Parts: sequence; structure tokens; C-alpha cells
Amino acid sequence: MARILLTLAMLILTAACGRSDAPQDTGSLPGSKPNAAPPTADGEITLTGAGATFPYPLYAKWISEFQKATPKVKINYQSIGSGGGIRQITERTVDFGASDAPMTEEQLAKAPGLLHLPTCLGAVVLTYNLEGVPSGLKLTPDAAAHIFLGKIKKWNDPAIQQENPDVKLPDKEIATVHRSDGSGTTKIFVDYLSAVSPEWKNGPGTGTSVNWPGGLGAKGNDGVSALISSTPASIGYIELAYAVQNKLTFASLRNKSGKFVAPSLDSTTAAAAGAAARMPDDLRISLVDAEGEGAYPIAGFTYILAFQEQKDLAKGKVLARFMKWAMQDGQKFTNDLHYAPLPAAVVEKVNAKLAALVGPDGKPLLAP
Repeated sequence: MARILLTLAMLILTAACGRSDAPQDTGSLPGSKPNAAPPTADGEITLTGAGATFPYPLYAKWISEFQKATPKVKINYQSIGSGGGIRQITERTVDFGASDAPMTEEQLAKAPGLLHLPTCLGAVVLTYNLEGVPSGLKLTPDAAAHIFLGKIKKWNDPAIQQENPDVKLPDKEIATVHRSDGSGTTKIFVDYLSAVSPEWKNGPGTGTSVNWPGGLGAKGNDGVSALISSTPASIGYIELAYAVQNKLTFASLRNKSGKFVAPSLDSTTAAAAGAAARMPDDLRISLVDAEGEGAYPIAGFTYILAFQEQKDLAKGKVLARFMKWAMQDGQKFTNDLHYAPLPAAVVEKVNAKLAALVGPDGKPLLAP
């Protein structure tokens, strides 16, 4: 009898040790490595995503609102940079990735079946820390490229001063700030520099990481924002939302039509005019140096990256629902956070991609 009781006790202890009642961690910890979590015993499903810092303020809002409507769903998005997002979704260590930079053909070859789903539009701004100089400093494409090439070294250089005759520019060395991590924000910015400057195109070139001619590096849009704020006479590139939230000053740029345009929702939207008509089937497209008098020249889509065939049926259905919600209800949150909503024609294209998402059984994840 004692032996039977002992055996029963051991079985009960083993079952207790194997059970976990700890809540799922759904926080977002930039820089940490995400781990996909399985559905819990009570039906709760956790999705894990990682990638671009560019849209992080918007994605955080979307996740919060979506979880209010679907309390059994937890979404953990980690803003580790576009390069990290591409790497993690390629390795399938997350349920979805995020990138401002469309993946290259070489990258896509390692992740067959991966879809690009545009979520919103954003502007990359040149923000600076110059005492007494408000937002609106005018920069030409050549001046922007030469600053980051290290050829314009001082703020009162004639190439800057002649476009700003009423601004007293200091005789100070320019400190440039760039991203130190693989970044879609970098990709958009250097795509622009490559479009307007043959010297840049044939030098540092384009990519999520480039060989910068000089300057200071920082991780993430938040890191670059902080470094510019703490470094007098500095200039760097960040997403518009970060500049506004951190009360940083930023430049107006001369666009392809010869007009100096400040970054804004309207000028970002203007950059996307006609984008849907020339968008390829895989939805990968660059918007830099766009046509149009009102177009801000450094703008781009940001993307969620997801496999067309979802290996986990329950998670796949939740991801499809979340993206469908983002295309409908989620777009209304863009303006307040300084992003531009997707044009209706682009939303239609994204919805067509979502309708093609399938589970492991090959059946559509969204009900017709």
C-alpha cells in the first residue's frame, strides 16, 4: 500500500512540475531576440514579430487596440531593426517580420513564399541640432549628399548658406549621425542619396547597411534621435514620428520639381501618388525622389513580412485577422502618429495578398 501511495505522489508531483500557469510576456524589448510562443492551455494565442523601428510607434498602437478587441490574442513586437526582422523571419524564429527595405532577390531566395505587405507610408527626415536655427533649414540634394560624404564640413558652408540667406549659420564642424544596425530607414535614405548623387551611388551606395565615410553611429531610430539631441551641431536621419515626438528640428529638401518641401503627412502622401499603378505584383517599390511639386523626396512604404503558407493554423488565422484589421480599422490611427495611410488602391492589393494566405492544409486563412 505504501508503495502505491508513493507512486501516486510521484505522478502528482511530476504533473505539477510540468504545468506552467505563468502569464505570457507580451512586452516589446528592443534589441532582444524574440521567441515564438505556442498557444496556451486556455486558448490564448501569442504572436511574435520583429523588425523595423521606423513603424514601431504605429505598430505598438495597433497591437494595443487589436488586443482590446481580441483579449485571447497577445502580440509581441520587438523593434530590432529591419535587418534583424528579415533575418528572424527568414530563420522562422518569429511569426512575422517587418522591414522598411524591400528584401533583395538574394534574400528572397532564402525564404521562398515570403510576402511583402505594405502597412503605411512614412517620411525619413534630416534632423539637426543647431542652437537658434528652427525647423525649415533648406537643403539641396547635393548639399545633403556632400554633408554625409564629408565634403561639406561646416554649417556655414556656402552650399548651405546661399539657400538660407536669412539664417545665421554657425562656423561649426558638422557631426553626422547614422544607424549602426541593419536598417530599412537607412535603406530609404541611401536610396535617395543614390538617386540624386552619382558620387554617392558609386561610393557608399545603397543597402540596409553601408560603409559610411564618417560620423557617429547609433542603434535604432530612437538611438539616433537621442544622439542628435545630445550632440550640438549634429545632423542625422530618422523617421518623422521620432522627430516630432522628440521635438527635434528638421530640414526642408528640394524635390525633383525644384521645390523645397517639408516632411508632412500631405507631402508623404503626395510622394505615393501613382504608386499603385506602377507597383509590381510582389508590392516591392521605392518612392524616393518622386515626381510632383508637393512630393517630399525621402518617403517609403514599410512592410510586414509573412509566409504565404502558415505552418501553424491557429497562429496563421490570427495573423491574417490582424493584418486585415490593420488594413481597415488600423489605418485611422496613422495620421495622429505622423504616418500616412495607404492609398485605397494599395489597400486593395494588400487585401488580395491576405486572401491568398493559407494554412498547412492549403485552405485560405480568411473566410471569403
